[in-house]
Amino acid sequence: MNNTIKFLAFILIAVFAVSCNTTPNLGIFEENGDIGNVKHAGSVKFDPSDSTYTVSGGGTNMWYKNDELFYVWKKMSGDVSIAATIDWIGTSVEPHRKACLIIRQSLDTSSAYADAAVHGDGLTSIQYREIEGEITREVQSSISAPKRVRIEKEGDYISMSVDYGDGELRSSGGTFKLTFTEPFYVGLGVCSHNNDTIETAKFSDVVIETLVSKPDSLKVVESTLETIPIASFDRRVIYHTQDHIEAPNWSPDGKTLVYNSSGLLYKIPVEGGKPELIPTDFAKKINNDHGISPDGRQIVISDQTETGKSIIYTIPFEGGTPKRITESGPSYWHGWSPDGKTLAYCAERNGNYDIYTIPVKGGKETRLTTAEGLDDGPDYSPDGKYIYFNSVRSGTMQIWRMKTDGTGQEQITTDKYNDWFAHPSPDGKWIAYVTFGTDVPADSHPPNKDVMLRLMNLETGDIQIMAKLFGGQGTINVPSWSPDSERLAFVSYRLK
Repeated sequence: MNNTIKFLAFILIAVFAVSCNTTPNLGIFEENGDIGNVKHAGSVKFDPSDSTYTVSGGGTNMWYKNDELFYVWKKMSGDVSIAATIDWIGTSVEPHRKACLIIRQSLDTSSAYADAAVHGDGLTSIQYREIEGEITREVQSSISAPKRVRIEKEGDYISMSVDYGDGELRSSGGTFKLTFTEPFYVGLGVCSHNNDTIETAKFSDVVIETLVSKPDSLKVVESTLETIPIASFDRRVIYHTQDHIEAPNWSPDGKTLVYNSSGLLYKIPVEGGKPELIPTDFAKKINNDHGISPDGRQIVISDQTETGKSIIYTIPFEGGTPKRITESGPSYWHGWSPDGKTLAYCAERNGNYDIYTIPVKGGKETRLTTAEGLDDGPDYSPDGKYIYFNSVRSGTMQIWRMKTDGTGQEQITTDKYNDWFAHPSPDGKWIAYVTFGTDVPADSHPPNKDVMLRLMNLETGDIQIMAKLFGGQGTINVPSWSPDSERLAFVSYRLK
């Protein structure tokens, strides 16, 4: 009898101990806690009646090389997405407070991560730290304060979808490459952006899904027109579409971007908005080799409507009937001399592709390169002394430079990759170009490849990676610098 009482007492104590130490109900998540040196402890409350999570967090920021936040998570592997409707609780004077859907490599404060962050002022962006301890970058959406957001990890690519106001989640554009080692953490986070305060957000209808990849043959290509400042490399989405668009030019007044799509030419305000067709009369097969004159009055196009081969024409900036410049084809425009008098282009003549120039009013073309193999992508330096181009003559595609009469040809890049379409900045301090990997033939610049946008300091020769993205053909074929040399326009793609 005495032993029975002792046994029952032991059971009661054990049950009481378990009930006192059981983790609070976190719904679909496993654990929670603060990350980084937060001053005030955060918290999460799960309401099973409507499956909402009320998350409170402190912390100075989720940015640069370290993060401070409150996080509720579960460990996962494979391709996943997490979506939620996000509402801030209470008012705040802090515009940069962040409510986030987060994928983290670890719980360390400097971990690699990607998130879909809705800020207090409505700014919505994908933030990411590619490698532990590096600085944070972001891709800013053109949609402010969407009610519902989703972050998706498909292979090594991260993307975000947002509610455009009609209740449907669609891609916000601007994917990027970030490799996670399995397992990783998926969850919800809040950062107050002020370590002396706590901010609270409610996450409703939270859904975590395992994504099943479909063959590329069943996917369609989505396009995103973006800009990137060279001071921070933080990308901004200008326009996202399921149409295939290519090759943005930046107008000399800084107000307009011009791109081609389905053989036609369009313009759109730099701040974003609705694209407007530029009338081009008979020219309905315009490719991605087009640009704007230094004075902003004309556009040069490369079109194959008349002959079936690409021919160079000029039209007024507002549109009009094309004036033919080159008699022979194929000819692909790439550069306009700073004085507005000469066009530089790549052309195939007698089986070889070389660099040529021709007066903008038309006339006799001048051949500048004679090396065997492909020479392509000529663009003038802003002082008019040099033409930058890419050439395969060394065995890989590299950036070269020559004087405008074709003399003094010298190699600028020397790495193992294939570098294409170097564009000097208007202030003459930089060249930006697109880089393909070693898996791509040196004389090819195909679409739908993993590429890098790179930036070279022409004084020091230092090279930086501005962005890793899915792109290639159409990303940055032609000059796309802002007139103040502070930003670059480009197109990224996604197979969806």
